[in-house]
Amino acid sequence: MIDEYKYKGARKKLVEELTTKGITDSRVLQAIGEVPRHFFFDKTFYPHAYVDKAFPIGENQTISQPYTVAYQTQALHIQQGDKVLEIGTGSGYQAAVLMQMGATVYSIERIEKLQVKAEKLLKQMGYSAILKCGDGTKGWPENAPFDKIIVTAGAPVVPNTLAAQLKIGGVMVIPVGDLKKQKMISIVRKTEIKFEQIELDQFAFVPLVGEKGWKN
Repeated sequence: MIDEYKYKGARKKLVEELTTKGITDSRVLQAIGEVPRHFFFDKTFYPHAYVDKAFPIGENQTISQPYTVAYQTQALHIQQGDKVLEIGTGSGYQAAVLMQMGATVYSIERIEKLQVKAEKLLKQMGYSAILKCGDGTKGWPENAPFDKIIVTAGAPVVPNTLAAQLKIGGVMVIPVGDLKKQKMISIVRKTEIKFEQIELDQFAFVPLVGEKGWKN
């Protein structure tokens, strides 16, 4: 009970820190304040769970910095009931934040070990994401179209396969650039063939590996 009280306090401090860094969406901040990020860490590393930084989760992957999770989520403008495709499940933390906000999440992870671990953990936490292991750059055409698409790895270009799976009026948020740094891009599908693209801030993500991304 004492530990849970401590982590609740740590989440509150994290939310306050994210607010000072420019996160303004109250629903995003509320979700960050409610999802127990320490559940996605080995117990040894619990002290790192509410520090605003990325952290290794094995397989050369990381759990994203809370600011990055909040930033991408805010840029998606999530609404209750949104059908969201996430590319790069990783630890499952980003998916949990989206589901905490009322989204239905379909998530693809290329590394089976991480996908299995995330699926088990999310289920234990009471979240019902639809997960699979595969090449995220191809999207999930049998479940398209999606209201929102979030890509949590850096791409060399915007995969046309993903853009094609957005609903008209839908939003995709994806980091695009080289292997060291990327620009966050917000893409809105205006019509069947017209997309509006807005460049946002600069980030550094692990590479998006796949047929339409970086090659292994």
